[in-house]
Amino acid sequence: MDDGLEQADSGRDGVRITLLTRTGCHLCDTARAAVVRVAEQEQVGWREADVDADPQLADAYGDRVPVILLDGREHGYWRVEEDRLRRALAGGRWALRPAKGGR
Repeated sequence: MDDGLEQADSGRDGVRITLLTRTGCHLCDTARAAVVRVAEQEQVGWREADVDADPQLADAYGDRVPVILLDGREHGYWRVEEDRLRRALAGGRWALRPAKGGR
């Protein structure tokens, strides 16, 4: 999918994580807290975008929010798996299971 956001945010100004949310979404509030924790611990930048502010994002992600993008690629949605996100930030790819010898 090419909505422009993914390409534009990949690595821009140290931003590695983009959290797609919408107003009034309680899952988004929980995801935001988790992203803040991981970003602070891993010392990476993050940003938040409201899907309803952009028709392309609203069409692309619909009711799947919150969505977590990592380096411009969709990493997950509905909830943040903090350990999996940390592994991905460390270069552990997108695997659901930890790599051998990795955390």
